Amino acid sequence: MTLREILLLNPILLAALTAWSIAQILKVLIEFILLRTWNWALLFQAGGMPSSHSAMVSAAALSIGLYKGFDLPVFAVASILAMIVIYDATGIRREAGRQAVLINTIIEEIAKGKLSQHKRLKEVLGHTPGEAFLGTLLGLGIAVIFWILFP
Repeated sequence: MTLREILLLNPILLAALTAWSIAQILKVLIEFILLRTWNWALLFQAGGMPSSHSAMVSAAALSIGLYKGFDLPVFAVASILAMIVIYDATGIRREAGRQAVLINTIIEEIAKGKLSQHKRLKEVLGHTPGEAFLGTLLGLGIAVIFWILFP
């Protein structure tokens, strides 16, 4: 069996990647519903609703538990990793996004005085707790669907 076949037949990996992909696609659809414009760049950007990071790590952790057992150390490690990623998305990265908003405001004020132009910083770096929560629910749902469809 080739490495490619092993990866394509790994339901844990496929569940995690599917959860991430669906979350990224949902970001584009949600923005279209709200703004009536297609922003395909969202497929490859961090931040926004739902959190693809939360979806991916929660799908991976639950899939490991469902397929391999909840009493194994690998499930504990995956769960701890998921908690760290979700905390980072809602805490540290979210705070960095708030700082980017403030810095961009300062740059705009300086620009009004005809000083040099600066490129705006990306402001959506992290997630609100709601975005991370919905991403987590998405990931858990995808993991259960994969476990049911591919026992």
